[in-house]
Amino acid sequence: MYDVVLLTLGSQPDAGCDGGCGVSCGTALTRAKADCAEPVRVPVLTCRDALVAAGARVETVTARSDREIDDVLARLDGPARPDGLTWPDDDGKTRLIVATATDGQLRAVLRRMVRRYAPPPSRRPADLADSRTLPDLPAIGVLPLDPGGSADTGRAAATGTPADDAPPADLAGRLGLPREPAAVAAAVLGGRQRRLDLLRTDGGSVTLDGALLGAADEHDHPLPWRGRIEVDDAVLSAGNDPLLACVVANADGYARLAEVELVARADPADGVLEVAVAVPVKTRSWWRGERVRIEIRRARGRAAAVTPRDGELPFLDDGVAGGLTRKRSWWVEPGAWAVYTY
Repeated sequence: MYDVVLLTLGSQPDAGCDGGCGVSCGTALTRAKADCAEPVRVPVLTCRDALVAAGARVETVTARSDREIDDVLARLDGPARPDGLTWPDDDGKTRLIVATATDGQLRAVLRRMVRRYAPPPSRRPADLADSRTLPDLPAIGVLPLDPGGSADTGRAAATGTPADDAPPADLAGRLGLPREPAAVAAAVLGGRQRRLDLLRTDGGSVTLDGALLGAADEHDHPLPWRGRIEVDDAVLSAGNDPLLACVVANADGYARLAEVELVARADPADGVLEVAVAVPVKTRSWWRGERVRIEIRRARGRAAAVTPRDGELPFLDDGVAGGLTRKRSWWVEPGAWAVYTY
């Protein structure tokens, strides 16, 4: 039987660019940094009991810093390699479940996993796929701490989608992963994996779902901004157009902004990212006068870059708020991470 580590994230006031524990609040085209809260314990204990009943050896860990996350991830290391690189174990005898209150918490763990296993360019091994900069990361069981899937309030405010029409609020729900603790335990012990694309960034972090870039006023009305938006060789904006929003999408969490469909077909396992920008365009006619319509420009590719032109640009990345002051690039690592599923 397997050893299972059940990891929750506590308060992390010094966790750097990942926004601490990944909890964000407020409206989301957005302004707020957020308070971190201790995770809900009942789902964790229920999941632990289900694992123990099935014969697994279980340890629960609450990590409050990157170092403590790294200590857990070290248990997933494989045997020593001749080239000295730290590499994940292929046999999966130790399995990891991450209890998440937000997508940002899951991202915080994946960010540390990437930093642990991605080799430096100067030591790229021959057994690494040409399309990747890191090996297959160990699969993760995802235990949502909010069974109703409503924890990611920042994302819901950002998209402005009516509750009846909104997709599940967290990534686990949108991926169709098991939500109940006993079902999560069964999936992890069953071992069935689903491999997914990962977006790496030149800021040293990762994106699992997507990033929404843009600003809003106190009434949540989008504020125009300018920036250069590139996808591979295509230029969606050269920096002169007023933009209302830009989405860099791996999955569909930011597919809509209010009533506007930004991303039409995001697939987290197709090896490409989707980028969309919303541009207000003024039109004039003699019988209607001046009107504004929203033009959506879209592109798909392996890499994208956003360069803000007017100071700091607010953004949400997997539900975590931040500000962009210089060029930020994303690129796809096809099938780099995995989740345990039914």
